[in-house]
Amino acid sequence: MTDREAVIARLRAAGSVFAEDEAALLSAEAATPAALEVMVGRRVTGEPLETIVGWAAFCGLRIRTAPHVFVPRRRTELLARRAAALLPPGGTAVDLCCGTGAVAVAIAALASPGALHAADLDPSAVACARRNVEPVGGSVSEGDLFAALPRELIGRIDVLAVNAPYVPTDAIATMPPEARDHEARLALDGGVDGLDVHRRIAGEVGGWLAPGGAVLIETGRSQAAWTAVLLADAGLEVDVVGDDEVDGTVAIGRSGRMEP
Repeated sequence: MTDREAVIARLRAAGSVFAEDEAALLSAEAATPAALEVMVGRRVTGEPLETIVGWAAFCGLRIRTAPHVFVPRRRTELLARRAAALLPPGGTAVDLCCGTGAVAVAIAALASPGALHAADLDPSAVACARRNVEPVGGSVSEGDLFAALPRELIGRIDVLAVNAPYVPTDAIATMPPEARDHEARLALDGGVDGLDVHRRIAGEVGGWLAPGGAVLIETGRSQAAWTAVLLADAGLEVDVVGDDEVDGTVAIGRSGRMEP
């Protein structure tokens, strides 16, 4: 058995369904055989591959990661791409509950924001997001939802992209160990029905959007109708979009008419 085959066997035994791909990536990122051994050891204990190698692929970009910070999922590419498509040239975009700041970075790459902001409650996420967002011209603030944003953004946000926690509390125990044991609980726990943060955002968002602005909230497929109701109750025009290829679902609330 070759060294590569041994790594694949260890990863497969630990439950990896993409053992060959993971072995190739770890081998490419490891500077020495000793470093590879350490990285494989971390992976077989359930640590996310993305935090081990230090980056995650997202919308064709490399997003820097950090331990215990929520790893961007492929499903969230739907949120980023829809947000970028709705942003008018030179408009103001905000990535709320930003984690690594992946959505903000993707918006910068896919559109032409005049102003780009991101915010998160977790200090570790904020530190990580700054390493990703500031190089593309954005700013990152620490705080609880809208309280983290500069006051001058009130009534001026053209696109607000939100990947708030939406896992029901009791479902966290059933999540893969990569998330359950290695990501901050506040990035996962959405309350009893998963919609606690969505309720808070819907209750406050109206005053922050510019005329014709939009809020986009990633949500679960089974929760989408309820997230849409929350936005509709806030006086917004609502659509729900999905993408089976990435298994993503996004509820979109618009303040007045805005062309897609």
